[in-house]
Amino acid sequence: MEQTRYFGYLCPKCGVGVIAGRTTFSLQAAAARIQCECGESELRVETDGVKFRLWVPCGLCGKEHQAELSADALLTGRGVGLACPETGNLTCYCGEEAEVRRSLETLALTAAKDKEDTGESFTDNVIMYEFLSELRDIASRDGISCTCGSHRYGMKVRRAGVDLTCADCGGTLRLSAATDEDLDNLCCHMTLTIRGREG
Repeated sequence: MEQTRYFGYLCPKCGVGVIAGRTTFSLQAAAARIQCECGESELRVETDGVKFRLWVPCGLCGKEHQAELSADALLTGRGVGLACPETGNLTCYCGEEAEVRRSLETLALTAAKDKEDTGESFTDNVIMYEFLSELRDIASRDGISCTCGSHRYGMKVRRAGVDLTCADCGGTLRLSAATDEDLDNLCCHMTLTIRGREG
């Protein structure tokens, strides 16, 4: 079976985590473009047969970064992270799907913390940070899914809540994250289910 490599980044325009897979064959054969559903950002991958060059939209500083990776680094192993040169934090991850999802959860937390530090505060910063940490724990045990059967999703952090959006059908689960009650309610859940859009 053809091996698939996944790419994950946080859209600097809408804040949603973008994850998509490409087969190793397709990556070696032609340029790849991975676009956010909002249409405002796009990760590009090109190769000269020896190295891969990536153009990464950065969800931390808002700019686009370039990176070069060897074919071995991109196409094999658990994965590789690419850092934002301005913040020093990972802004993109390429590799196995589970590693990319885990990395994207951490990136969302980092972006949320940066937003807090720049004064674009949440309704309650402490509750939001703990809420996102709890969400990451649920996600790490593959506890987020959709009624359509998908386990692929994006996450958008808002001032008073978090939206989880199914990457396959577009269904959305909106979670309030403004009060102690909201945090307690999330802590009661081992899993979260997005209500899929009915075709």
